[in-house]
Amino acid sequence: MPNPRNKHSKRRTRARRTHYKLTPPQLARDPQTGEMHIYHHAYYDDEGNLRYRGKILVKAKDELE
Repeated sequence: MPNPRNKHSKRRTRARRTHYKLTPPQLARDPQTGEMHIYHHAYYDDEGNLRYRGKILVKAKDELE
């Protein structure tokens, strides 16, 4: 059985194997606002409210007060 002529370094081998494993984050659209966000993550809407699963978790502070 033939053997490789020169040994590949660990860095070279690992660099070759890592390129295909990166996947883009899964995005979802909120049905109430229509805004895109990362799936299963809370996000801020246009008004500054913190939302998750269509509900407001934390209301934005009014700047006039």
